[in-house]
Amino acid sequence: MTQLSAIGRWLLAAPLAGSALLVGCQSGGSAAAKPDVLQASLDTTARPGDDFFQYANGTWLKQHPIPASESNWGIGKEVQNEVYARLRALSEDAAKAKAADGSTQQKIGDFWATGMDSAAIDKQGAAPLKAELDRIAAIRSGADVPAVVARLQMIGVDALIGPGVAQDAKNSEKMALYLYQSGLGLPNRDYYFNKDARTAGIRRAYPRHVQRMLQLLGQDSLTAKQNAARVLALETKLAASSRKLEALRDPYANYNKMAVAELPKLTPGLDWRPVLGQMQLGKVDTVIVGQPEFYRTVGQLLKSAPAEDWRAYLQWQLVHAYAPTLSQDFDQENFRFYGSILQGSKQQRPRWKRVLDAEESAMGEALGQLFVKEYFTPATKQRYEQLTENVVVAFREHIQQLDWMSPATKQKALVKLNSITKKVGYPDKWKDYSSLDVKRDSYAQNVMRANEWKYRYNISKLGKPVDRTEWDMTPQTYNAYYNPSNNEIVLPAAIFAIPGVKDEDADDATIYGYAGASTIGHELTHGFDDEGSQFDEKGNLRDWWTKQDRAEFKKRVNQIVRQFNGYTVLDSLHINGQATAGENIADLGGIVIAYDAFKKTEQFKKGEKIGGLTPQQRYFLGYALGWQSHQRDEQLAQRIMTDVHSPAKYRVNGPMADVPAFYEAFNVQPGQQLYRADSARVRIW
Repeated sequence: MTQLSAIGRWLLAAPLAGSALLVGCQSGGSAAAKPDVLQASLDTTARPGDDFFQYANGTWLKQHPIPASESNWGIGKEVQNEVYARLRALSEDAAKAKAADGSTQQKIGDFWATGMDSAAIDKQGAAPLKAELDRIAAIRSGADVPAVVARLQMIGVDALIGPGVAQDAKNSEKMALYLYQSGLGLPNRDYYFNKDARTAGIRRAYPRHVQRMLQLLGQDSLTAKQNAARVLALETKLAASSRKLEALRDPYANYNKMAVAELPKLTPGLDWRPVLGQMQLGKVDTVIVGQPEFYRTVGQLLKSAPAEDWRAYLQWQLVHAYAPTLSQDFDQENFRFYGSILQGSKQQRPRWKRVLDAEESAMGEALGQLFVKEYFTPATKQRYEQLTENVVVAFREHIQQLDWMSPATKQKALVKLNSITKKVGYPDKWKDYSSLDVKRDSYAQNVMRANEWKYRYNISKLGKPVDRTEWDMTPQTYNAYYNPSNNEIVLPAAIFAIPGVKDEDADDATIYGYAGASTIGHELTHGFDDEGSQFDEKGNLRDWWTKQDRAEFKKRVNQIVRQFNGYTVLDSLHINGQATAGENIADLGGIVIAYDAFKKTEQFKKGEKIGGLTPQQRYFLGYALGWQSHQRDEQLAQRIMTDVHSPAKYRVNGPMADVPAFYEAFNVQPGQQLYRADSARVRIW
């Protein structure tokens, strides 16, 4: 239920990710004698100045085709596989152990056992959903809908409304209830309206998929077809009032605070008091509405849409949310549409990986405790804390030397930078899962109980002091994020991993590019990108810039927006420069900041080659290593429409075209494809 205000690095990996082979930030003298991951990945048929992504990663991509079970493959998936193997062993051991009831081992073991018992799952069919389906079947009018929606929200079904608990964007010391747009079965609003052939084809396939799922619930083909049409019509109305991807990045436009007593003015006819009471939020007196126009439509539909529309819609939303936990026929039909049609995967991933993903979602920090105990030592944690501090020092120097920012704004920027909390590796305090009930009765019921536990855990934060020690990612996650409300960067243990590379075999150049630039510097820069820069050092949405400095900053942001708008990546689909601006700014900032940190190392100063590559070259190749990935066209198309990150190739080639040190390292000359005249290069941080 929690809506993260974090802006994270996403490396084309599934929700569960990580690695046990963690790289160090020290200079490795033995690196020249070991197989060199950077040199082994090179495609020397490509010129760095034409396509640096291909030059850096081409051989690796050729040698690592996308498996049939995946929609993409890359370094994140390689790292992820290492963690999967570790967590599988932990889960299997827990399932075999006769652990005490209520213990972490019992919960992990029982969750794993029910998830892997496909025979029992097939025998149960949709029976685990019977109580919820009966509630939906009892709907007789729109007035009955809110109570059912309230219950579905508690078990992880994001139907119709999108409640979330997070820090108040304008008062980071308080937790607030947010209401965001939600309730669509397709990835976002554009799938309901875009007229290109690819999206239109998905839109035609969607009601057929809904029909099949409703038939699996026992409806005859004609009834299911009629109900699928109702679902599409209702969702299309919700989509019409939903904001576009780029509009969701404006923190002021998506902050509309009002008293609960005022909500009926927004949604006439909908009394929110009983609804919030049913959601165990009866004591809430104010709410922050992200997109008022969406909730205005929700209120109108509750008055105008017939009961049969709501029954069809909520049946679909429920079975859609739980299909992966049900019998094989539900699971496979769900994969056929969402895995194959939408993302291009040719076959299902192994069940054990999918169960681990669900286990991660249910109790990820319980797994995380075991993970770091075995695979992330205190010495490794200290090593990356030092690397993080080195990059912060370099960023401080960048701010001080900016020629476009006034001293007044610089001073406040430095205060914010110096106030950033740096969380590295794993939490100091772990989540307490003692109240989570896990049994060996039903996989779907275990997921349902876990969803309800998470819901209660999140709403319990209301009215309590903000817990700034909490993490929103687990240590075994190959990802990282910046949270503007906490003014913090969070760097899970697994994000520092390079598959197959040991600590002592990773030289500083590789590490400063791979971890320093694409992760640490990237996340730090998010505090000062077009969105993060609107929050102050305490995490409050407040303008701390002079008017002139903000105008100059926006001019530079507009330059990077135009640059990325110009990249066409598939058919007629091009990057949305406005939606991806924050990530593109962070990529560029991370590269130039961490490079200056790297220049202070002994490896840079000595200038000795490793594997025929200079330290400068290895730094930029280390950055490109972090985006070593490729994906199927279907998933690429989806991400262009739904993701605030540019595709991996352009997260390398795009910022490199703006970095003078890259030109020097690889002798990039006019006429080469990445070359941009000095006056055209974007300079921000």
